[in-house]
Amino acid sequence: MRTRNQHAERRGGRTAAVFVAGASLLLAGFTALFATDSATAAPATGSYSLSNANSGLCLEVPGSASSDGVQLAQRACSGAAAQTWQLKTSGSGYTLTAAHSGRCAGVRDASTSAGKAVEQQGCTGGAGQVWTLTQVSGATYQVVNANGGKCLNVKDSSTAAGALVQQNSCDSVTSKRWTFTAAGSTPTDPPTDPTDPPTDPGAPPAWPKATSSQPLTSTMKVSGSYDGGLKRFYGSGDLGSGGQDEDQPALIELADGATLQNVILGSPAADGVHCAGTCTLKNVWWEDVGEDAATFLGGSSSLVRTVDGGGARLADDKVFQHNGGGTLVIKNFQVEDFGKLYRSCGNCSTQYGRHVQVQNVWVTAPGDTLVGINTNYGDTARFSGVTIYDDADHDIDICTKYKGVTSGEPSKIGTGADGTNCIYSGSDITYAD
Repeated sequence: MRTRNQHAERRGGRTAAVFVAGASLLLAGFTALFATDSATAAPATGSYSLSNANSGLCLEVPGSASSDGVQLAQRACSGAAAQTWQLKTSGSGYTLTAAHSGRCAGVRDASTSAGKAVEQQGCTGGAGQVWTLTQVSGATYQVVNANGGKCLNVKDSSTAAGALVQQNSCDSVTSKRWTFTAAGSTPTDPPTDPTDPPTDPGAPPAWPKATSSQPLTSTMKVSGSYDGGLKRFYGSGDLGSGGQDEDQPALIELADGATLQNVILGSPAADGVHCAGTCTLKNVWWEDVGEDAATFLGGSSSLVRTVDGGGARLADDKVFQHNGGGTLVIKNFQVEDFGKLYRSCGNCSTQYGRHVQVQNVWVTAPGDTLVGINTNYGDTARFSGVTIYDDADHDIDICTKYKGVTSGEPSKIGTGADGTNCIYSGSDITYAD
């Protein structure tokens, strides 16, 4: 006959055995889990773009500079070499080497202080150039300097293109998080407004009526921001041609960083708007395009221009002419009766790799092509939310490819999506009655 204590001892023995076995299984599970995490916690070595989780803009060496001491900044993701970083192992961390220059991202003076600039430097392998990666989620990481334990951060958590990059104390602020995207797979979010997903644009908005009209006999120059309140400007005198004559002066000239909004350009419109560098055209309307609606100048590959809203019609040839470097974003825009919505200069004496994104655009036939790019210079065109009207036979080409030149005439080499230069799928283009 067993006593109560003997029954208790047997139950306790079974409980202990089960506990030990369970603990062993749990420990084995945790071991496997952490082994898996450690194997996937960092991306493989290779080439990446780094987009900031707060702004959606990419880490770059401004102006594609190749010299030491240039502070890094964020710009619209374009896939340019100055935004491509080679991730290489270095001890227990990594180095980030700029693909265009072969120089490394490092903290200025190998400082451990918060707010110190992160710049391009000759690669030495010093601790100020070594970074560890702390996974936040998926391909998003905090990039932590091995020398001072501080995080790669956009100054003041800015979402502006051109904002500088520095190191700062690590916390949960999203400007201290970076998403690694394999080179050649540039993020497709709008560079200047990455939080706005492509949407079905529906019917195009009605053309506005001018509140007043004003002739211009000489080019109107704008710096800073100008809101026209939907005033109509048109050319007169030396600006009175409105035809396709080359080298016409601009009706309006924008300085680097300028914004032009709520303006109507009537006829004659001369050579429309000239943008000297970074600029924004918001709710600008061209009633009768002259030589071009707008021409984008400036040589830096980091320049970003945005056309947001507005529309253009009666363009015998091009609406937007891209002569400089960088990226043009065309969104929430309508075009009708035109030659080309966008053309990367086919025969400029200085050529660049140019990039265009066409988002939420209404297109009404007749028209020749939406975008013309030079594939031999690395141009790219991305499309989303495009609606085309009155083109039952699909006569309007979406993306036309050329072999650009520096003199003479470029040659047309093809049309259509290719996943490399002309980037879109069938769902990005809708044909309406």
